[in-house]
Amino acid sequence: MKVLLNHRSIRKYKSDPIDESLLNDILTAGTRASTTGNMQVYSIIVTRSEEVKKKLLPLHFNQQMIIQAPVVLTFCADFNRFNKWCLQRKANPGYDNFLSFFTAAIDALLVAQNVCVAAEEQGLGICYLGTTTYTADKIVEVLNLPKGVVPITTVTMGYPDEKPEMSDRLPLAGVVHNEVYMDYSEGDIDQIYQHKEALPLTEQLLKENNKETLAQVFTDNRYTKKDNVAFSKVLLKVLEQQGFMNNE
Repeated sequence: MKVLLNHRSIRKYKSDPIDESLLNDILTAGTRASTTGNMQVYSIIVTRSEEVKKKLLPLHFNQQMIIQAPVVLTFCADFNRFNKWCLQRKANPGYDNFLSFFTAAIDALLVAQNVCVAAEEQGLGICYLGTTTYTADKIVEVLNLPKGVVPITTVTMGYPDEKPEMSDRLPLAGVVHNEVYMDYSEGDIDQIYQHKEALPLTEQLLKENNKETLAQVFTDNRYTKKDNVAFSKVLLKVLEQQGFMNNE
């Protein structure tokens, strides 16, 4: 539990390589994650090559940790392998639909989190990159992903060359509901976000972005409706291209 409670996103890494045996142990721990029906409908692409990293760099908005980290892991929803197994065993797979994609995406994220916890237990640093689904179409090309495979998230991994402050989190009372969902009153919202809004970092963000509230930083600058719609269209196109949009 100590590892989980002390998690930090690491964006600067030492040049030290990760031993192959250690990496395999971490990935093996990842595969012990829960999975729907024990199907393990995910794949992990391990990238160490400078050449491939340079191709991935612009697809992750030129975040330099892609180049700096000794290992870059792309976690994919993958029904390609399972479908081939079914066909080779005289079974007719019916996994070309959105539900199957969602199932595989959950599997991929579960194994990704297991990998991250295992890595941190060994003194390594990690950082999730949310850019993976934004440019999924290009990542499919760079990583040569066949039909039935969709990139879900990317994790950089290596020995930390920084020790940043831990990110703030909402209080437990703000995210936990007992028995049934209890919707939030205006007062609840004020109380839940009070600490976050009072942080020095929030004051800095308001000045940098010339905004009145932290919420406006998110809606107007960080995650805009325009970008969300554009990236949604990309992802939906990828799902169709990769064979997950059968609505018959």
